[in-house]
Amino acid sequence: MAGNGADHMRFTETRLHGVWLIEPTPMFDDRGSFTRLFCEREMAALGLETRFVQHSRSHSARKGTLRGLHFQREPHAEVKIVSCVRGSIFDIVVDLRPHSPTRYQWEGFELTHDNMMQVYIPPGFAHGLQTLTDDAEVSYLISQFYEPQASTGVRYDDPAFSINWPRVPAAVSEKDKSWPLIRQKAPI
Repeated sequence: MAGNGADHMRFTETRLHGVWLIEPTPMFDDRGSFTRLFCEREMAALGLETRFVQHSRSHSARKGTLRGLHFQREPHAEVKIVSCVRGSIFDIVVDLRPHSPTRYQWEGFELTHDNMMQVYIPPGFAHGLQTLTDDAEVSYLISQFYEPQASTGVRYDDPAFSINWPRVPAAVSEKDKSWPLIRQKAPI
């Protein structure tokens, strides 16, 4: 864990090497609070990406909406920092790195507007989420520009991952339903 004061963020590496949970530490006074959400110096000290070329946001109207599992292929693979800015979500990362000891393993995190936690997702991972509330909004810092020809995904219900989603999906895009199972795909 890095960062040790109210003016720092706390970084905790997860069991999936390269994936970090980032926990802001708000400073409070009689006016309210102030919270650092990004610090190039703190991230660089951990060897994390600090250049982000896109900042995107998604909105999901219904609780149970499922998005993913998405990633971009090389040479457009991207780092993402994901946070929930309204409502709450169950955020998922799946290790797709070919020689990783945790390949096809997943980890999930509850991100809310109240806890302000963020997930740092390096290249080689698929990302998805399920909303736990109506009107959930998710913010994404992304290190590479969107390249449609590199954009791809894997199925959210693939038995190779056995993801334990918190709810039966209330809404899933046709595109996300149609990704092939990992065993049917060409090597990633």
